[in-house]
Amino acid sequence: MQTLNVLDNRFSPFNTYSTLSTDALVAETFTNTIFDKRQILALMTQLQTTLDIDELLSIFAVEATRYVDFSGLYFKSQNLNTVLFGSRKAKKEQCFELKIEDNFIGTLSYGINSPISLTNFKVLEQLHLCLLHPIKNAIAYHTAMQLAMQDGLTGLGNRRYFDEQLKRSMHNANRHHSLVGLVLGDLNKFKAINDTHGHIAGDTVLQEFANVLRLCTRDSDSLFRFGGDEFAIIVENANDTALAIIENRINLALASNVQLNKYQLGCSIGSTFMNRADNELSFFERADEILYRRKMQVSSHLSVV
Repeated sequence: MQTLNVLDNRFSPFNTYSTLSTDALVAETFTNTIFDKRQILALMTQLQTTLDIDELLSIFAVEATRYVDFSGLYFKSQNLNTVLFGSRKAKKEQCFELKIEDNFIGTLSYGINSPISLTNFKVLEQLHLCLLHPIKNAIAYHTAMQLAMQDGLTGLGNRRYFDEQLKRSMHNANRHHSLVGLVLGDLNKFKAINDTHGHIAGDTVLQEFANVLRLCTRDSDSLFRFGGDEFAIIVENANDTALAIIENRINLALASNVQLNKYQLGCSIGSTFMNRADNELSFFERADEILYRRKMQVSSHLSVV
């Protein structure tokens, strides 16, 4: 990812150019401006090389920062928020709505320390025309990937997403010398709920348990359902007590949740921190072994009872 020094640019003199129809953007020629057709086609070609929203912002910012002084760039749509790498806090933000005809795509905001001149404002509006369709395609791609990585019943991440996120989180922890923890959970007596009350009741239990996990974790923690009644939490930038706190919260939430408590639902939990010798398999297997021992303890206790 390219880091931009967006405060130290010297702007070239320019005139605004004519408004373009987004349906014929490639065919149109920019007139009465320092932009020539080759510049615009080069920008549009670059923007069409990726469906990654972060890369799109980076490519676009390289061009925009030639003309406008900004210290941050932020894009927000209904289901997607992203920030240009290297963005810094500014005194205020200048927000632009991105639309294709009457269809709202999102907002693009610039962090600025001084007002944008009318001329620069108009230039940005025209530059945004080059961004409209690439960013719309990137949003559609992001949405499709999210669905592919999502468990349809609970809305949590699926096993495929877990495998990718675990690898990424371990890499980041090694790079930044931070703690990453893994929590595995397996519901107790879930099969009995399905057998006694039916699969609809079982699905409701899984959905409610997913909600419990959301309440017991931070927004920065990643939640997953493997299928069946198996769940996982990846805890990045953790401290020494983070996993114990999450486990305690889950147990308290289950005890106080009216909907789950009527089924006397419990959860066996195995948690551990990554060590520097771990790979994804060893990290997972250690947490799974702790979970298995906890599960056996619960089974032994139920047998005695």
